[in-house]
Amino acid sequence: MASRRLLLVHAHPDDETITTGATMAFYAAHDVDVTLLTCTLGEEGEILVPELARLRANCTDQLGGYRIGELAAAMRELGVTDHRFLGGAGHFRDSGMLGSPANNHPRALWRADLERAVFAEAVAAAAEVIADVRPQVVVTYDPRGGYGHPDHVLAHRVTTAAVSAVAERWAVDKLYWTVLPESEIAAGNAELRTAVRLDPSLAARVAGILAPTGRPATPAGTSGSSG
Repeated sequence: MASRRLLLVHAHPDDETITTGATMAFYAAHDVDVTLLTCTLGEEGEILVPELARLRANCTDQLGGYRIGELAAAMRELGVTDHRFLGGAGHFRDSGMLGSPANNHPRALWRADLERAVFAEAVAAAAEVIADVRPQVVVTYDPRGGYGHPDHVLAHRVTTAAVSAVAERWAVDKLYWTVLPESEIAAGNAELRTAVRLDPSLAARVAGILAPTGRPATPAGTSGSSG
């Protein structure tokens, strides 16, 4: 075990590369033990490659397994050798965007928002990883989950609770949130509104990302405070 250890908690495969890939690669290359904990398999992800369309959730529902392979390939590129799934691969499922039928799936991570037993199970699983890895630094999303995806919000809440729950066994020195400058958020919001003007059919999808004020939406049942 290296003297310096970093744990990152993300919701779905590819979130880690998009959000913290450069950070992971940098520290992995500088003698830091980097561990990635992914909460779900990303089964509800959007498929942009026509040849893979039948993997979607409402067809063969095989996208999660495919993304395990994608994630393994990404970790090789980033130089990260320790990657784990919360509770084991497939234990918790991608909840989809807020209000989608996927929210009600029996294994949806979003169930932890209202069911205390599910939340406690997720926290216990994350706490075990922290106790095993013993990271000085943990990284996850802010209380809003970045852009309001239910699984991102739960990743924040579960991680924060797990850091507290395991404190007597291992005290994490620093818990960081991934955030964007408000200027970048404003620019992204403007691009989304332009896209909707050009293609009104996108309105429903954008509504799941933006609140009426233009700020990222926070799912119901959560607050702006951590934990």
